Amino acid sequence: MVFRKPPDGGWGWVIVAVSFFTQFLCYGSPLAVGVLYLEWLDAFGEGKGKTAWVGSLANGIGLLASPVCSICVSSFGARPVAIFSGFMVAGGLMMSSFAPNIYFLYVSYGIVVGLGCGLLYTATVTITCQYFDKHRGLALGLISTGSSVGLFIYAALQRELIELYGLDGCLLIVGALSLNILACGSLMRPLESSSSPPPEKTCVDKVPDQYFVYHEKEKTVEENISILEKGYIDEKCVNNVPDCKQDSILSKNVLSSISINEKDTYKKKVVEQTNFCKQLAKRKWQLYLTYWKETMVLFKNKVFSALFVAILLFDIGGFPPSLLMEDVARSANISEDDYYMPLISIIGIMTTVGKLILGILADFKWVNTLYLYVTTLLMTGVALFAIPFAKSYLTLAMLSGILGFLTGNWSIFPYVTTKTVGIEKLTHAYGILMFFAGLGNSLGPPIVGWFYDWTQEYDTAFYFSGFCVLLGGFLLLLAALPCWNACTKQSSKLPPNTYSYKVASNA
Repeated sequence: MVFRKPPDGGWGWVIVAVSFFTQFLCYGSPLAVGVLYLEWLDAFGEGKGKTAWVGSLANGIGLLASPVCSICVSSFGARPVAIFSGFMVAGGLMMSSFAPNIYFLYVSYGIVVGLGCGLLYTATVTITCQYFDKHRGLALGLISTGSSVGLFIYAALQRELIELYGLDGCLLIVGALSLNILACGSLMRPLESSSSPPPEKTCVDKVPDQYFVYHEKEKTVEENISILEKGYIDEKCVNNVPDCKQDSILSKNVLSSISINEKDTYKKKVVEQTNFCKQLAKRKWQLYLTYWKETMVLFKNKVFSALFVAILLFDIGGFPPSLLMEDVARSANISEDDYYMPLISIIGIMTTVGKLILGILADFKWVNTLYLYVTTLLMTGVALFAIPFAKSYLTLAMLSGILGFLTGNWSIFPYVTTKTVGIEKLTHAYGILMFFAGLGNSLGPPIVGWFYDWTQEYDTAFYFSGFCVLLGGFLLLLAALPCWNACTKQSSKLPPNTYSYKVASNA
């Protein structure tokens, strides 16, 4: 389908509003799952590592399944996918209120809610990109803040609901609130297709239609011939019996000749079908080989290889604080009377601020986005190393704000990817990087939880997290140093599909 030119306004701003609220409603509970994490620890009595899988799956499964989500949105459209995913998120949250054990939560909250969030994220981004061209960056920036605002509000909301109605009542109410996604999804009106004629099908695509028409015509002709022959023979049999016998013999000869023709026609059909299947398989195989060739070309780029390692290590080490910070405060014996605001809420609001400020900085010509991203990684590693030394609510709140602000580097990550591989390879490269980001999200909290189960303290766990993030940042910094400029000049002689990042240029 060919869409008309994006309007860059009008109903597009309604799309931005409903996409903002969609991400607010679907990501609010999974991102603020740290509040629920404490209750699940007390309710089921499982280890911290095993319990942390629930929140990590809810946040990582959507990224891991991003290729499937993209196929669903491309096949069915943003509106049907958003409505269906709204039922998934609401149903998963409500089912979680009846969870008899932690394994049930893996499915209901981790997989069902996580997959629903992944589908909704893809749907909101896709429909927004269809409606905006000139102001696409602004529109995507606005809808991306919906998840951060949801984290800020849902952290305090879920805490109050647990005190008033208990854990089960909280999940039921939050699930009921998620049903508002259905109203948001119904407003995602697809952009009207242009009046231009559809592109002509290729020869391989035409084969099934031609075969179907040919088969129907042949079938109709054969039916007409058989009806005429039968009527003619019946008429002769009534008027003259000898003629009937003679005509029946003739008809048998005709039918025998027709059966021979049918065999030839059947052979032709088999040959046509076989050729079509061979051409289709050959085309799919060529696409498969091309995909892997392009993937290998991407990993020949030193900066991209370092970037994929950095995003994996960053999510392994940088994501756990948003899930475990409340338990860190409880492990430090901080009194609830000292709580002015949930630590997760501080992370949420500062993530919003970080996305906006870092996004604005990335637009300045004198700012190198790759070095800016590396700086956020190194500062995140240092902040993670400082968590074991924080023994009061004030210091934990300050560290939560710093970590939340630095986590806003997600807003500049597409800029870095584009400058690294080029706009032509952005979709392919970004899909690979998001897969590894989802893998890091899924593994990070359980690893930190297992460290606590082994050592009975969080200090070693956050030293490990800080080491992972610092390692990824240093690897990316080494790959981006100007000493690789010589390699960049040599890469200009490579085929046009090979891209490299010129760190000396302004981002």
